[in-house]
Amino acid sequence: MADNPRKPRIFVDADVLFAGSASPNENSASLVLLRMAEITLIEAIVSKQVLVEAERNLREKIPSALPAFELLVSRCLREVPNPHADEIKALNGLVDPENAPILAAAIREECPYLATFNLRHYQPGVKTIVVLKPGDLVQQIRYLLSEL
Repeated sequence: MADNPRKPRIFVDADVLFAGSASPNENSASLVLLRMAEITLIEAIVSKQVLVEAERNLREKIPSALPAFELLVSRCLREVPNPHADEIKALNGLVDPENAPILAAAIREECPYLATFNLRHYQPGVKTIVVLKPGDLVQQIRYLLSEL
């Protein structure tokens, strides 16, 4: 019996979820990434904080996108709890303090990838997680899937 390779696990930041929900283009990288999760090619993970932030921003800026957001959340994402204070504190100096909870949750969930448009907020980061923009991550996932 052949080994079953593990699906790529991607932690999705709020800006990517916002962009995917509000995208008028079915081919936008953020939406493609979420659709990959919907058809189970990847596992897309978010924390409660990510969901709250994305929903709040959509409600304030593009309320017409809320139904798409709710559909994507229900079909594409696995929600995990926010990290504990000690998990966040361990990242002091490795990431922008406002984004430390996101990186801490990604580490705890053993996600090798984090999708965000704000790369600089996650620098210098940690060795175990590659932080990429959605378009670059879609390309990486395509490569990984072609190797299966």
